[in-house]
Amino acid sequence: MEASAFLIAGLLIAVFAVFTVIRAVRIVPQARARNVERLGRYHRTLKPGLNVVIPYIDRVYPVIDLREQVVSFKPQPVITEDNLVVEIDTVLYFQVTDPRAASYEIANFLQAVEQLTVTTLRNVVGSMDLEKTLTSRDTINNQLRGVLDEATGKWGLRVNRVEIKAIDPPQSIKDAMEKQMRAERDKRAAILGAEGQRQSQILTAEGDKQSAVLRAEGNRTAEILKAEGQSRAIDEVFQAVHRNDPDPKLLAYQYLQMLPQIAQGPGNTVWVIPGEVTSALQNVTRAFTEVLPQSAATRESSSDDLAVQAANDAAKAAEAAAEALAAAEEADTATGSLSPGLTIADPRDQPDAPLPGTPR
Repeated sequence: MEASAFLIAGLLIAVFAVFTVIRAVRIVPQARARNVERLGRYHRTLKPGLNVVIPYIDRVYPVIDLREQVVSFKPQPVITEDNLVVEIDTVLYFQVTDPRAASYEIANFLQAVEQLTVTTLRNVVGSMDLEKTLTSRDTINNQLRGVLDEATGKWGLRVNRVEIKAIDPPQSIKDAMEKQMRAERDKRAAILGAEGQRQSQILTAEGDKQSAVLRAEGNRTAEILKAEGQSRAIDEVFQAVHRNDPDPKLLAYQYLQMLPQIAQGPGNTVWVIPGEVTSALQNVTRAFTEVLPQSAATRESSSDDLAVQAANDAAKAAEAAAEALAAAEEADTATGSLSPGLTIADPRDQPDAPLPGTPR
């Protein structure tokens, strides 16, 4: 009986010893920490790894995570400066830097951070209107981070980032914003269409202007070249005439050559013979009966064939002129309708009558 009692007592002591050893040895994971109180007072913070404490005297508190933590708070109603209620959903990134302060400076640091975020967010957004709130997320984030980091420093926390996940205005405001956006887009489309049409008209006008300018320049150049060509042709003819030194007899010969062409018209029933025709005939006759002085061009060309051809042409022209004169006299005798002031002159009456334009 006594042996059984001793055996039971030994087993109880062994179990107690094992339990005591288990309570004395504490293993803390990496990036974790545990606070230890000895007799109700903070003693130390257990580091990651194997730690030994005094059982039944030291009290070990739950593990505190030292890694960066992400907390998403539920949407909070916030009133803007223009008295519109918007719901803002925030995300907080923080890290515990002092496990002792996180445990003894604040009762619940997560709840404290959430409430501090809400109040700070209302202060920041309350000084902005809706449009500025929707377009100033970076400004709001920076202001929230500055305030939270300063307030949570004594709690052993470090706020790394504060992000606004969503800003939800009322449904009526969303509808108004959608209408405004649609109106702005329609306005922009109309402006772009008008600008495109204006640019098209400007380009078309510039093209027409350039085309007209080029066409006018082309016409001007053509007229200038044409005038230059005519001027050069006249100059060449004038120079040729002066180089060959024509005399009045040559002019009379050319005058007689044009008379048959004048008489060949189909509507010529009455032909008025100028008084200079007889003078021209006399000059032509004298040119082939007298010895004429040779000009510079005649002295250069001494061919007999040219002289014979000229004589034949002159004889034919004289005969044609005589025939035309006789036909005119017959027509005048038959009709008696000679024009007043114009008479048919006999070459014998005016032996020395000069041609028009020839010196007397």
